[in-house]
Amino acid sequence: MDELRASDPSWIGGHRLLGRLGAGGMGVVYLGRAETGALAAVKVILPEYAEDEDFRARFRREVEAARRVRSPWAVPVTGAGTEGERPWLATAFVPGPALSEAVARCGPLPARSVRVLGRLLSRALAAVHAAGLVHRDVKPGNVLLTADGPRLIDFGIARAVDATALTATDLVVGTPGFLPPEQAAGGRTAAGPAGDVFSLGCLLAYAATGRPPFGSGAAEALLYRTVHDRPDLEGIDDPELRSLLGTLLAKEPAARPTAAQLDGLITEDAPDGSVDWLPEDVVRLIADRSAAMLALPDIDATTAGEPAPGADRPGRRRLLLLAGALAPVPVGLGDRVRAVAGG
Repeated sequence: MDELRASDPSWIGGHRLLGRLGAGGMGVVYLGRAETGALAAVKVILPEYAEDEDFRARFRREVEAARRVRSPWAVPVTGAGTEGERPWLATAFVPGPALSEAVARCGPLPARSVRVLGRLLSRALAAVHAAGLVHRDVKPGNVLLTADGPRLIDFGIARAVDATALTATDLVVGTPGFLPPEQAAGGRTAAGPAGDVFSLGCLLAYAATGRPPFGSGAAEALLYRTVHDRPDLEGIDDPELRSLLGTLLAKEPAARPTAAQLDGLITEDAPDGSVDWLPEDVVRLIADRSAAMLALPDIDATTAGEPAPGADRPGRRRLLLLAGALAPVPVGLGDRVRAVAGG
């Protein structure tokens, strides 16, 4: 987490902002503390989008749809402001590492871990699609790992299934290398739930091999390979997983299973609170990340923004207690972490 900049607000929608979690094409994501004491990831939309009335209209519609997503494997929306000068969206904060970081630091996941990951994320996507949304940016950076399972995050570019694209540039949204071919090819094909399933296949292939299935490099090359080339699944020796990925990465959307059907296709048991679905080094990374949250610094407010009514300046001890309450250790994690650490 980075410190707030002088230009950053101190408060958004009743959230005291503690630091920067990241920034993207549409806004900045902050770590915030709500008046209830809960920590949240608060995404604040950039001014150039906030001034666009068409964007605001779509943002309002999609915030309402995102509120309807109900899944333990997708972070819930906890608040939003669509009418103010700076539109914002808050979701529950998860301190675990992103899948992209876990794979980069610990290497590819074993086949069983990938199957569990796929089954739980299929349930998250099924809930997203049931709410009338298409996520449109399913990628390793938008999946956080916790001891009891993954969490799908970032509905910042999610879109209602029945929404009409406003511009041609709105049609190709997402991350090259994880886009479905119907989007990578451009044209007038609207993003649909089948596209999220293809992106999930790319994500699972990355988790299993440590590399995107259509390589890396310039965006144009990635888009071309996504449309025309077969995915690179070299190194995946598990026949069940290899067959599953081949189905998810079908070029034709109609040939892919739905997210709800995918749940039934994967037979691997869900973790049910156990950490045994992950390798030991990834468990250690999760534990370290949770422990780091217990050492949150006391961050002074910037001059911008106004404090919420009745709110006071949180002391270090209070922040530590809040962070500790945020990330309870699931049953069995304490013993596993001690075993991993050799204690």
